[in-house]
Amino acid sequence: MDILYLLIPLSIVLVFLIGAGFWWSLKSGQFDDLDGPGYRILMDDDRVRAEDGQDASLPENPPK
Repeated sequence: MDILYLLIPLSIVLVFLIGAGFWWSLKSGQFDDLDGPGYRILMDDDRVRAEDGQDASLPENPPK
């Protein structure tokens, strides 16, 4: 029963830490664009790279 005197305050502190972390992530813009990163992965850019003139869709070392 004495362990409850330790576990209850620790759980309350943990809840406040999680709440503070969630509040910080909301204020810093972590959840502003949820769909953009997923679409950027799907919309692959296969145009010629400007820096070296190679096709971006071709692998550097093709398998033999």
